[in-house]
Amino acid sequence: MRIHFISIGGAVMHNMAIALHKKGYNVTGSDDEIYEPAKSRLDKYELLPKNFGWFEENITKDIDAIILGMHARKDNPEMLKAQELGLKIYSFPEYMYEQTKGKKRIVVGGSHGKTTTTAMILHVLNFWKIEFDYLVGSMLEGFETMVGFTETSKIAVVEGDEYLTSALDLRPKFHVYKADIGIITGIAWDHINVFPTYDFYFEQFKIFVENLPKDGTLIYCENDAEVKRLIENATIEAEKIPYQTPEFKVHEGIASILVNQKSINLKFFGTHNLQNMMAAKFACEKAGLSETQFYEGIQSFKGTTKRLETLYENENSLIIRDFAHAPSKLKATVNAVRELHPKRKLIAIYELHTFSSLNKDFLPQYNGSMESADVAAVYFSKHALEMKKMPMLLEDEVATNFGKGVQVFTEKDKLNAFIKAHYSSNENLLLMSSGTFDGMDLNFS
Repeated sequence: MRIHFISIGGAVMHNMAIALHKKGYNVTGSDDEIYEPAKSRLDKYELLPKNFGWFEENITKDIDAIILGMHARKDNPEMLKAQELGLKIYSFPEYMYEQTKGKKRIVVGGSHGKTTTTAMILHVLNFWKIEFDYLVGSMLEGFETMVGFTETSKIAVVEGDEYLTSALDLRPKFHVYKADIGIITGIAWDHINVFPTYDFYFEQFKIFVENLPKDGTLIYCENDAEVKRLIENATIEAEKIPYQTPEFKVHEGIASILVNQKSINLKFFGTHNLQNMMAAKFACEKAGLSETQFYEGIQSFKGTTKRLETLYENENSLIIRDFAHAPSKLKATVNAVRELHPKRKLIAIYELHTFSSLNKDFLPQYNGSMESADVAAVYFSKHALEMKKMPMLLEDEVATNFGKGVQVFTEKDKLNAFIKAHYSSNENLLLMSSGTFDGMDLNFS
């Protein structure tokens, strides 16, 4: 099978390319720029394009399938040549379905918690040496790639992002995967550049749950008011399994739950992550594991990269990095760190980085999202707004929308000085961004 990737350097795209290469496929690809770590990882498997750019001669009649990444535009020369030759063109979600359509597909959807919930399911299945195909949005301990395929597995576990499928296909990705078992962790408006109204965004989750097969299953968080509203107003013939926050306690920075009169210590924390754990538990049970097996496996789960990831720890302090960017994710992350050490001073720093977060009309959604912190600051780059060709934000309007006490910075050196003035290795420092704070050194220990 010969496969060609247009835009092979993307986070998921290069992982899928490696996964198909390891499966024995003849894989090639192209891109106009490829950054680390994708560059080195593709080079390791001799999949790195010899020259960067788009070249019509890459597209020949003997290609069985073209996989098109989101980075490729509608006028991409290789895509146009593929269309001219009548080649089969897939988005990566479509090809993920193509690879797994004979398997039971567990698709994890929701505005927040998708990666962690998916990772929990994968961790427990892997703990019990159950074979599966998968797609997850972060590198995980024990997994070489974010995508994996096998010839003989009967289960596929997929993180179901609601963002668009490709430049040619404007469906949300999680519609394309055609779940047998669907999970909804929560609903809170995101991706304003694609879903300009909340109702339009909400409708995508309604479509997802109503498309579940009659013999399928919906696992959903009934602690989330918007998810409950969805369930009450959608026509769902599939089995419905609600889950809630389990009873838990936190002692000396360690979260534990009580299961069948036995206390189980966990290596992760936060109310939202405990909700994610319950979603993963029901999914694993649907995959054939018992409750006892699930809890035995989940005890060794440490979390995922950039999701409540500990960068530094001593007896009196934690420095934690998190991918949080949407308002609901921000609030859940700040609250999680507050729960862990309720009496310890908490410094929370957030970077506006995504199109939604830098959109003036979306800023009111952030009101109160950092109120659990003792010290809070928001950073944004004026250069990033210029590069994205977005209207300039005013520092005062950002501060007003986030709420009382939140300070705003547009220069990373001033933000760095602010953090150093407040952090003395006796506080918890939480750094939240889907970016890099413009390359700021995050070593404050």
